[in-house]
Amino acid sequence: MKAKPVSKTRSAKKSPAAAARAAKSSRKAPTPAADRRTWAFGDGKADGKGDMKEILGGKGAGLAEMSRLGLPVPPGFTIATTVCKRFWDDGGKLPDDLWPEVEAQLARVEKALGRKFGSGPRPLLVSVRSGAASSMPGMMDTVLNVGLNDATRESLAAETGNRRFALDSHRRLIHMFARVVEEMNVREFDQALDTAKRNRGTTSDAGLTVEDLVDLVAIFREIFQARAGCPFPDDPREQLRRCVMAVFRSWNGDRAKKYRDIHKITGLLGTAVNVQAMVFGNMGDSSATGVCFTRDPETGANVFYGEFLPNAQGEDVVAGIRTPLPIAQLKKTMPKPYADLVRVKELLERHYGDVQDMEFTIQQGKLWMLQTRNGKRSPQAVLRTVVDMVDEKRITKEQAILRVDPAVIDILLHPTFDRGGSTHVLAKGLPASPGAASGRVVFDAETAEAWKKDGRKVILVRAETSPEDIGGMNAAQGILTSRGGRTSHAAVVARGMGRTCVVGCSAITIDEHAKEMFVAGSTVREGDWISIDGSTGEVMLGQVATTEAKLSKYFTRVMAMADEFRTAGVRANAETPLDARVAREFGAEGIGLCRTEHMFFDERRIVAVREMILAEDTAGRKAALAKLLPFQQKDFEEIFGAMDGLPVTVRLLDPPLHEFVPNTEKAQAEVAASLGVDADRVRRRVQQLHEMNPMMGHRGCRLGISYPEIYEMQVRAIALAVVALRKRRKDPRPEIMIPLVGHVNELRPLADMTRRVMDEVLGAAKVSVPYTVGTMIEVPRAALTADQIAAEAQFFSFGTNDLTQMTFGFSRDDVNSFLPDYLEQKVLPDDPFQSLDTEGVGQLITLAIERGRSVRKDLKVGICGEHGGDPRSVEFCCRAGMNYVSCSPYRVPVARLAAAQAAIRAAQRAHAAK
Repeated sequence: MKAKPVSKTRSAKKSPAAAARAAKSSRKAPTPAADRRTWAFGDGKADGKGDMKEILGGKGAGLAEMSRLGLPVPPGFTIATTVCKRFWDDGGKLPDDLWPEVEAQLARVEKALGRKFGSGPRPLLVSVRSGAASSMPGMMDTVLNVGLNDATRESLAAETGNRRFALDSHRRLIHMFARVVEEMNVREFDQALDTAKRNRGTTSDAGLTVEDLVDLVAIFREIFQARAGCPFPDDPREQLRRCVMAVFRSWNGDRAKKYRDIHKITGLLGTAVNVQAMVFGNMGDSSATGVCFTRDPETGANVFYGEFLPNAQGEDVVAGIRTPLPIAQLKKTMPKPYADLVRVKELLERHYGDVQDMEFTIQQGKLWMLQTRNGKRSPQAVLRTVVDMVDEKRITKEQAILRVDPAVIDILLHPTFDRGGSTHVLAKGLPASPGAASGRVVFDAETAEAWKKDGRKVILVRAETSPEDIGGMNAAQGILTSRGGRTSHAAVVARGMGRTCVVGCSAITIDEHAKEMFVAGSTVREGDWISIDGSTGEVMLGQVATTEAKLSKYFTRVMAMADEFRTAGVRANAETPLDARVAREFGAEGIGLCRTEHMFFDERRIVAVREMILAEDTAGRKAALAKLLPFQQKDFEEIFGAMDGLPVTVRLLDPPLHEFVPNTEKAQAEVAASLGVDADRVRRRVQQLHEMNPMMGHRGCRLGISYPEIYEMQVRAIALAVVALRKRRKDPRPEIMIPLVGHVNELRPLADMTRRVMDEVLGAAKVSVPYTVGTMIEVPRAALTADQIAAEAQFFSFGTNDLTQMTFGFSRDDVNSFLPDYLEQKVLPDDPFQSLDTEGVGQLITLAIERGRSVRKDLKVGICGEHGGDPRSVEFCCRAGMNYVSCSPYRVPVARLAAAQAAIRAAQRAHAAK
């Protein structure tokens, strides 16, 4: 019900009594979450909740939720992420009014435990831990045992009757404080610890005696003072303040920033700080610390998984200082805490509906929970857990699909390196096509092909690749280039082939004549082994073992569930029968882009192509094209046959003609000899074809306008292939696409020619096969005039690689010279050639769809640029109303999942809007 507005003619003044009541009420009103700085948890209750990660961070939200569930959580409080933001806004300074709240929270914890922070016979010690809204394991800092000094240490020793434990905790505090707060290199501390263990004849910290630890604390103090220039702070409140500041500083540390960049984590306020009463796993044989998962994070099996260390603190498990024991052994050594832990893990997984990663401490036989969060799992485990949880009726299919990161699918489809042994990383470039590949270095395509015929595995190393390298690229296990970006020729073709690829590796210098490359002081010669990781961009010396991708029944189940929900189709970019078969096996529902230019580089065809280019009149060109016609027909028969019953979008010739002729005089002389013409004629023609900016030059439909006989031959080959297949009772479904249209007057004559030739050939054969004629929208003007173009085109396919470069004015072949700076300085949030620029390019796409469908209601719309396999771009395409997305064959499952997630989210938004 709407509140009645206050009348403008009547006084709204309250009586004194009403005003007093309102003031009292306002004083009692809780502080809004965004303004509140500290939040209590533990002791069976909490101020916050599990869904407040933006304010409390993931760790704080988990502690609050476990407290509300009545689990044993040591009391403490969370300093909100908003304080971190203010800390950085104020130049790295804590707010002046924060500390009174901290003192009040400390007093609450002291009262709950009957302890005193910094003094008394029962001293309170605390841990100070980070915790951002998105889990960033290991990226920020933690300090334990805060509050210890000589006096509180001896009080703790007297209270527990365990001086060794108190000394051990003290030396740990100095060590962690030096590393985290003072940012010291702690090698001297580690060396002192190692010396003490060696002198005692033990390999374990637990083997040190009281006397050893007394000496070690004194040594640690001396090292600290020498390195810091001041004594270790013994004031517990100074320790706490400096630890809180250190955690906030760690938010913008190199590790954390790099992690956020890698995982595309943006928009967070900062990290929270969790100050929590210490519980001790290093109080003897009845104490322990550990980490566990509700299911196996490697396999996904529904078995309790974890490790623990007796008589240790949490840092020991994480740092690997001692070899932990399997969690099953805890059942034998501490049956009561183990049984409690099993009950907790079952409750938490049921409550969260997801695999939980938990940290725990057992102090003298009592279990305490320190953290719970959704567990990070291997890609295989992710799929198994969501399928199992659907079968167990713990989650819905929609939840299962939304829970799988599409990157998981991408990883599963490519081989990966076995990182069990040591590797020698030479350099790092841009990861362009996932996978792991090892081979002998070759520097040209011909050698790659020849060596493959001899049974040798090769890595093709080039400054950059061109269409002429296609044979060598196909022969290679992987491709490495020193130049180019993620949408360079090497990257685009490699992804289409499913080849591992690293591009833009500027650290390597290639000498093609000497057949060697130089990197990091090393010389790698032709024939030497290297390995490249297309997921990380690493280039490694030698042959690194790989593990092949094996798709499980859980992969099949997840894909089947995804197909239940997605509304957009998924096609593949493919131009060979093998690509088509792979695409179909991965669930492609057609081919969204069949490039025809790569078909021309076969050694039997390139001669005719060059003869056509060198021809001086139309008759000469047609004679040469007649030699190509049967080859093109065979190509299309194979592609249409492999995709029997599914649509195939064939793009007519797109690249400029200069790409089909050689640039070197030697190669030009060889071409002249093979064609029986004068070498000067070849050189003159190459010079005529030269363009300053060929990507915006004589290519695409412009070729079709100048040399219509080229497109006419290709269309005739398509029609003849259709006729041949229909006679074999196949079901070809051609879609003919005219590229690079910017004006309707470019499209109209080429579309008319296409329909004339198709109808002529099909009519003569008395074959009736539906076909469509459409265009690529890759020029901004085409998007702006899409209503005019739709009058001639039956479908649009957005070529977002070119549309992006023309909209931004970036050359995608040269963008790597400045784009890294743009990304580092946040000029752009993402590489626009990897993830679609929805604000700029996206507006053109949306406008083109709206205007196109205003003229042709049944206009079919898709995308065939590299963005068709990017999950975020796929979601935009689905929202924009596209009928399908098209991507490389090996990314088809990724696109299927992303399209399903887009459909589920759209349904959720629609439901919420009701």
